[in-house]
Amino acid sequence: MQTYYRLDDLPRFRRAVITIGSFDGVHRGHQQLLKRIRRMAERRGGESVIITFDPHPRTVLQPEDNNLRLLTSTREKIAFCAEEGIDHLVIVPFDRAFSEQSPTEYIEQFLVRNFRPDRIVIGYDHRFGKDREGNVELLRYLSAEHGYEVIEIAAQEVEEITVSSTKIRQALTEGDVRRADQLMGRPYELTGKVVRGQQLGRTIGYPTANLQPEHALKLIPAPGIYAVRAVIDDCLYEGMLYIGDRPVLADGRGTTVELHVFDFRGDLYGKTLTVRFIEYLRGDLALPGMQALGKQLERDERDAREVLRQDRIASAEAQDRNLPSTAVVILNYNGRPYLENYLPTVLENLIPGARAIVADNASTDDSVAFCRERFPDVQLIELPENLGFAAGYNAALQEVDAEVYVLLNSDVRVTPGWLLPVLRHFANPNVGAVQPKVLAEHSPECFEYAGASGGFIDFLGYPFCRGRLFGHTERDEGQYDCPMEIFWATGAAFFVRSSAFHAMRGFEPEYFAHAEEIDLCWRMKRAGYRVLVEPESTVYHVGGGTLAYDTPSKAYLNFRNTLITSFKNEHATRLMWWLPVRLLLDGAAGLLFLSQGKVQHIWAILRAHFDFYRNLPLWVYRRARRSEEIESGRVGPARTDAGRVADSIAIHYFLLGHQRYAEVVIPQVEVEAHGAPAN
Repeated sequence: MQTYYRLDDLPRFRRAVITIGSFDGVHRGHQQLLKRIRRMAERRGGESVIITFDPHPRTVLQPEDNNLRLLTSTREKIAFCAEEGIDHLVIVPFDRAFSEQSPTEYIEQFLVRNFRPDRIVIGYDHRFGKDREGNVELLRYLSAEHGYEVIEIAAQEVEEITVSSTKIRQALTEGDVRRADQLMGRPYELTGKVVRGQQLGRTIGYPTANLQPEHALKLIPAPGIYAVRAVIDDCLYEGMLYIGDRPVLADGRGTTVELHVFDFRGDLYGKTLTVRFIEYLRGDLALPGMQALGKQLERDERDAREVLRQDRIASAEAQDRNLPSTAVVILNYNGRPYLENYLPTVLENLIPGARAIVADNASTDDSVAFCRERFPDVQLIELPENLGFAAGYNAALQEVDAEVYVLLNSDVRVTPGWLLPVLRHFANPNVGAVQPKVLAEHSPECFEYAGASGGFIDFLGYPFCRGRLFGHTERDEGQYDCPMEIFWATGAAFFVRSSAFHAMRGFEPEYFAHAEEIDLCWRMKRAGYRVLVEPESTVYHVGGGTLAYDTPSKAYLNFRNTLITSFKNEHATRLMWWLPVRLLLDGAAGLLFLSQGKVQHIWAILRAHFDFYRNLPLWVYRRARRSEEIESGRVGPARTDAGRVADSIAIHYFLLGHQRYAEVVIPQVEVEAHGAPAN
């Protein structure tokens, strides 16, 4: 989704279907309306455009009214509209001058001039222009002259949307966050910056982060203690939140919002956090002192952990009832020893609705005979020739009927319960691919090169992982155990929605092996799919079992395929400067290989570039063809910003000596942020 804050920045929209409103809360009623807007635009080959205002018009037109409280900040509204698949969100600066437009000026100078709408979808009671004199009838009267169609939202639907907003506010002021969740279709959120407190909480074992809400008019729920989840650096943690005036301290500081995060290691001061309210635990209490407060907080923590545990169980049970049909497909080439060692772990850990399949890539050993004799119940697909990883899977998956494919290397050992945490993510139809955490089979305390805890790329298209930069892998100490959106998922254990795989036409067959999963994930993200890592699921990978990592052949495929991947997927305006810079850095890699005495690796880089330029007409054609497929398979706005770092990994690693993901992507915050205790 594209977001605009200035009318001067608006593009020329294509057959725009527009609607206008505050959309505060983006609750279930709004969501139904936004889905309809999106469908209208798709059917007419146009674009969906939502128009909203900042600041809220009431703060400008009725500045003396102090009762307005918002369910969503602008940041939250942007995120929620993007989740609904809207193409464009326009946040119009609202001031007195804008409000003084006559109704006709509003239509002609604001709507028609800036948006050239094909359809205007509006409520029956919508008013606009000076003194709110404009209405639906005036819009209809001018529609023939300006070439747009007016779609009126029924009175009943408008009333339901209004009533829902009122009910949500009432529920929150009463502390009934469960009811608000039901009406909104998501937990209520409060985003704020961690500011310095009195640091008293740590003295009784409950350090808290004092939150300053990012919007002064954001509705704060009723005073008391809540079980919550908090988003910190894109990771989800559990905790409890206090809202109140701290009667134990009686310090006159007024209402404070204080978060205690369970099992969190690190400093929060200066960070912006988002809290999601799960359950109201109790009201504010006037306790006799700090010791009594500490005892009460122990009880609160037990209650909060139990509430959150039950919430996790309920969510998991709801998801498990609708798990997708799943096929674990192992592509094998001369891997009989790996099948013997690791296929039993796959079969032992299947769940209802999942099955295992071996696709043999024309092995010359006895893999096929071994499978038939040892695993007669496992489906066997025999390919007529060795097509490599990319084309081999493309061919094999044509014969597999399942909602989710799990492409699993033959040298991967799976663990009990590895399927469930990942498959639950596919309840979200916009999730295209997910990977588990990948550890090294022969060094199980360390991440494995191929995937680690999620794949990322830098601004030049160089891939790296959470837990692995270039050839350096980190020890797994739980530092990357939170699920998050990434850029690419490893091909060693690649969970992919089958409909997305086929809509994107699978892997690029010429890749043979290496980077084909990065290319596919990039295309899926361009089509609006999410790519995730779920570290609750863990597998162990031998690594280099079928294609050794540090060989000239691997270097050739690495440089060639990542070059093609960026060329096919980068925006055209970037390619003019990207290619010369990429040539320079690949040349620097050649000098590094020279210093290491790896002459064959230098030749591999040269071969990679020669191959790319020799086949440039093919990649130009494929770039255009893939773009068409992406548009036809689109499920939402592009998500290519998630998991991409606007920095150079090569500079961090080779010049600055950074070898850990956290040194590159998450700056270390050295200031502690422990506020006063909750009570």
